[in-house]
Amino acid sequence: MPKPRCQQISLSDTPYYHCISRCVRRAFLCGEDSVTGKSFEHRRGWIEERLLFLGGVFAIDICAYAIMSNHLHVVLHVNESQAESWSTQEVIQHWHQLHQGTHFTRQFEQGESLSEFETTLVNASAETYRARLQDISWLMRELNEPIARQANAEDNCSGRFWEGRFKSQALLDETALAACMAYVDLNPLRAGLSSTPEDSKFTSIRQRAKAAQQHRQPKRLYPFTGNPRQNRPEGLAFKLTDYLELIDLTGRIVRPDKKGAIDISLQPILQRLHISSASWLDIITSFSAQSKGLVGSHASLVQYDNRHHCRRHHRGGYQPSA
Repeated sequence: MPKPRCQQISLSDTPYYHCISRCVRRAFLCGEDSVTGKSFEHRRGWIEERLLFLGGVFAIDICAYAIMSNHLHVVLHVNESQAESWSTQEVIQHWHQLHQGTHFTRQFEQGESLSEFETTLVNASAETYRARLQDISWLMRELNEPIARQANAEDNCSGRFWEGRFKSQALLDETALAACMAYVDLNPLRAGLSSTPEDSKFTSIRQRAKAAQQHRQPKRLYPFTGNPRQNRPEGLAFKLTDYLELIDLTGRIVRPDKKGAIDISLQPILQRLHISSASWLDIITSFSAQSKGLVGSHASLVQYDNRHHCRRHHRGGYQPSA
């Protein structure tokens, strides 16, 4: 029986989550229908643009994404402190980019004078919106519902376009985060849709590679801010250059005829993440099979279970090297 979403997402344990949505229709989310020959490739653009737009509206950062033929992957960072720092005005402005809000919230945004009772209603609405704007379920809803409506209109039909529930996996530590981002970014490469990561259309790695060529980072993706250190800016605790190199090397290693260089090539970043090269290759190549709903080191998984009073034996977690 599926767990309630509130039990799968616990910000006290981690702000990072890997989410997957799958299409239920034979006609595919994107790509080409093998029966009719009709192409739906343009729908990838719909999803990418909507996802990146939502990253600018919600207090949820986009770390990685890959839009495949019948499903999509996205790695998210819930920025709770950002949501709490927003003023009532900012919260309402963000929400009104998605919905009309109430009559009173629209008056408030326009600077009209309100009575004490009306102001109380506006503040209550703003707190509801603030909670939604840091809720992964709301982000996935705002992503999937408009795409489903567009696809149904294009196909001249009605009914479900997506599976009823998106799947989510908690990423409990930096190694799980790096492994999951690499897993997501390399999806098109493994599926034979591209020959190199930077040529993988509608992926975060393509966005990052293109921006890196201009010596910058994509504005609509959660940035890399370097190794953990005091006063480090908010962002992913890796160097962008290390991550791009990691993606390229891991992509070569996954190929059956290119496994020999893993120990030498990946030594710098794996030493920093305290994980052996053998464990890294294992978690990359079988991520979906072993990750279940939680991903992390054995110690991270045990700590999570102790906090939530769970009893289980984790056989699928990776074991960091000493």
